Amino acid sequence: MSDTYAPTRAAVHEQPVDGLGTIRVLPLDAQADAGVVHGWVSEERASFWGMNGLTRNQVAETYAHMDTLDTHHAFLVVCDAEPVALLQTYEPEADRVSECYRAEPGDIGVHLLLAPAGTHGARPGWSAALLGALVSYVLLGLDRHRVVVDPDVRNEKAVARFFKQGFTAGPVVVLPEIDLPDVYLPEKHAQLAFLTREVAFRE
Repeated sequence: MSDTYAPTRAAVHEQPVDGLGTIRVLPLDAQADAGVVHGWVSEERASFWGMNGLTRNQVAETYAHMDTLDTHHAFLVVCDAEPVALLQTYEPEADRVSECYRAEPGDIGVHLLLAPAGTHGARPGWSAALLGALVSYVLLGLDRHRVVVDPDVRNEKAVARFFKQGFTAGPVVVLPEIDLPDVYLPEKHAQLAFLTREVAFRE
């Protein structure tokens, strides 16, 4: 694996997971990580991510634009130097989701795209362990009270994964389309789901 994904890039969060390895959350480098991310978002299974059909350069430009925002952030998640997920966080009031629910102080939005099953992804309990580490980052590391997610209702695996992790179902909503020079996101039927810090870390 290239040093691009090694700990030479300072992690914003690092968490050992028993029997699975050490998960690190690295700020996404729009150019250096474009090849990996483009490979993931181009797959049919990632059609719900909304970037099918984009070129490598378009993916890099999209995330370079995101890097200029104070409200949206992207991260490459690695486990023992193997890229395993793309994580995006956002302030709900600055996102189209805010048109569909009332954001509360301490909310943070999350989008998560898992890598194709590799060395780690094939292990039992892997996705739950990974999601648990990322929940720790956004709720404890970023000192937030509640996570909101909005997977496409057709993405049954993602919806089930969040519910299994303890998220509570919210309403099914229609997120409006976004058509800007830097990004186009079509109208989306989304299943809102929420996880509070109290539920995530209760004994």
